[in-house]
Amino acid sequence: MSLTSSQRDRKLKQTDSPPKLYAQPKYWAECFGTAPYLPMSREEMDALGWDSCDIIIVTADAYVDHPSFGMAVVGRVLEAQGYRVGIISQPNWSGAEAFKALGQPNLFFGVTAGNMDSLINRFTADLRKRSDDAYTPGGVAGKRPDRSVIVYSQRCREAYYDTPIVIGGIEASLRRIAQYDYWSDAVRRSVLIDSNADILLFGNSERALVELAHRVAGGESIADLWQLRGTAIVKKELPANWTEIDSTRIDWPAKIDQIPNPYDFHNKPAQQRQDTGTEVKEPALSAVRIIPLPL
Repeated sequence: MSLTSSQRDRKLKQTDSPPKLYAQPKYWAECFGTAPYLPMSREEMDALGWDSCDIIIVTADAYVDHPSFGMAVVGRVLEAQGYRVGIISQPNWSGAEAFKALGQPNLFFGVTAGNMDSLINRFTADLRKRSDDAYTPGGVAGKRPDRSVIVYSQRCREAYYDTPIVIGGIEASLRRIAQYDYWSDAVRRSVLIDSNADILLFGNSERALVELAHRVAGGESIADLWQLRGTAIVKKELPANWTEIDSTRIDWPAKIDQIPNPYDFHNKPAQQRQDTGTEVKEPALSAVRIIPLPL
């Protein structure tokens, strides 16, 4: 779908202020009501009377229906908008079968590494494997792959090739642009490219996710949502009226400000007198009594 200049300007004006979270009418599936738990299997979907899920969230954390687990919050926010939301938690990433457990979603897959970056979750700073995982039942380690967003997105693409994939969470947010990767000691490109996802949502993206869900449900393509606040998307060519900045020429050589010496406190009163023209009283000296603590 191509936009005329007037349509483009109108859409730009609409993004000047963030949309209200519950401003849009609910999706038709609200008639199913609130689920006691978001389903994780076909049996649980059948018990709710669902023939399919509108949105399926794939997460590397356990699913606990509590606000401390981010995907539980995101799932409930989407459910409050009228969508049927399913959860695939810590799937077996060796194949695509585990990603077909709930069938094909009507709108899109939502993929996240969970509450922590998967590499920080699995390794210490000196690259030793951690022996436990706070977001896995029983604290069992090894239930998530390295770079979970990339692995899960590729498996979702393998399971249902034509289904849009939306990535988000802290791992996607921190890696949305080219970044230095401590674990491989190299600069890696955006996780959006490596995961082959359609769009990336960064930061506190509940508003962006709700708007994206309503617009995709309304028949819009994710490729047309490149003006959505708090999102990143890959485009083959530069949009009209946009300017590309050469990142290698942003910082030009110039005068470097002298770094203040934190230990140069002897000259501070004299410098303050010169700067302000007022007399600064020296702090009064007082004896310090050192009282040794008992063992």
